[in-house]
Amino acid sequence: MTYNIEDVRTSDVKRQDHPRLQRAAARIQSLRPDVLLVNELTYDTAGAPDVDKGDEPGKNARRFAENYLARAQADSLEPVRYRAIMLPVNTGIASGLDLNNDGAIVETVPEIPATPPDGSVAPQTNAGRAYGGDAWGFGTFPGQYGMALFVRESVEIDADRVRTFRLYPWSRLPDAEVPIDSVTGEPFYSAEEWENLRLSSKSHWDVPVRLPDGGIVHVLASHPTPPTFDGAADRNGRRNHDEIRFWREYVAGADHIVDDSSRTGGLPPEASFVIMGDLNADPDEGDTFGMPMTDLFDHPRVQAIGPEATAQGQKTFPDLDADDTARWGLRVDYVLPSEDLRVINSGVWRPTGLAATDPEVSDHFPVWVDIAAADTNETTSSQP
Repeated sequence: MTYNIEDVRTSDVKRQDHPRLQRAAARIQSLRPDVLLVNELTYDTAGAPDVDKGDEPGKNARRFAENYLARAQADSLEPVRYRAIMLPVNTGIASGLDLNNDGAIVETVPEIPATPPDGSVAPQTNAGRAYGGDAWGFGTFPGQYGMALFVRESVEIDADRVRTFRLYPWSRLPDAEVPIDSVTGEPFYSAEEWENLRLSSKSHWDVPVRLPDGGIVHVLASHPTPPTFDGAADRNGRRNHDEIRFWREYVAGADHIVDDSSRTGGLPPEASFVIMGDLNADPDEGDTFGMPMTDLFDHPRVQAIGPEATAQGQKTFPDLDADDTARWGLRVDYVLPSEDLRVINSGVWRPTGLAATDPEVSDHFPVWVDIAAADTNETTSSQP
C-alpha cells in the first residue's frame, strides 16, 4: 500500500496525540498492509526543525510506527507492528546554486512555522519557498516530504542490498528532457547547474523485501516533483516526466544507471518488483509533460492495473473519478506490480459516511494491491 500523509514533521511524530496522525494510523490499522510506503514523512536530519545536534537521523519512521501504528487508535482496531527503513532525500538540501533563477542563491534555512494545534498542515512562507527553490529538491527545510517504507513482522527488508539513486544526475539520463524557456529559447539551467542537478526531487529507492515464502520483491519507491509551480520552461513538468521514466530504464536493466554506492546497472530481468509512491502524474488528465504514466504502463514488465474506489467510497466523493487517488481530482498514487506477480485484488480506499468537506488526514487516499506471494521468481540464495 502507498499513502501520502501530507507533510508530517518531526514534532508531529514525537508526540502521541497528533489528530491527523491518529486518523492516518487508524486507516492503516484497518487496512493492515504487509508492505507500506508512506510519502511526505519528514526525514529528520541536521538543520531541520526539532532535530537536536547529535541526533541520529532517520528516526521519524520508527517514531510513527511506535507512537501511532503500535497503539490501537480505536476500540475496534488492533495495533500493527512494523519494521521501518528511512533514507536521506534531496528535499530541502541546499544546492549552493540559483536553481530557480531568481538572481539569488539561498542557503540558510528560514524560520519554519510550527504545526497548528489542530494538527493541520503548517503553512509555507515566502522565505521558505525562496529557500526551497534553490534546494536539490523543493523543501522549506532539510528532509521535508521524505519517504519511509514499513514492513510487517512476517516480511523482512534485505538492508544489505538496498540501492538508492538520490545523487544520480538528471543530465546522465539518455534523452533527458532539458528545460528550455519557451519565450527566450534558452536553457533554463546554466551548464554548471545542469551538470550537477540531481534527477530525484526526493530519491529513488530499490528496497528488496523478503516474503514469508522466501521470495524477493523489489519495492521501487519514489515521489517525483509535481509538474507545476514552475514557468515557461516547464522545468518541474520535465523533471517529473524523467523521474518517472527512470523506472522504465531501471526495470529494463539500463547500464547508464549508477547508484549512490557507484554500482552500475538496472534491475535483473528475473527480479519481481512493485513500483510504488505518489508519482504526481495522471495518465490522461492534469498538467503532466508528455505521457510518462502511459509510457510506464506500456513497458512489457509492468502491469498497468487500475485500482478504484468502492461504490460507497465513490458516493462520498461524487465529483471524483473512481480511480482518482487525490481529493483534488487526479490519479497520482500508484502500486504497479511486475508482470510476473499475480494480482488478487486492488483498490483506492476512501472514507465513507462523511462529507467531502470534512477535516481529513491528507489530500491523498491510500492505494492498495493484494499480490500472491508465491509467484515471485527470485530468492535470496539465487542472488550474488
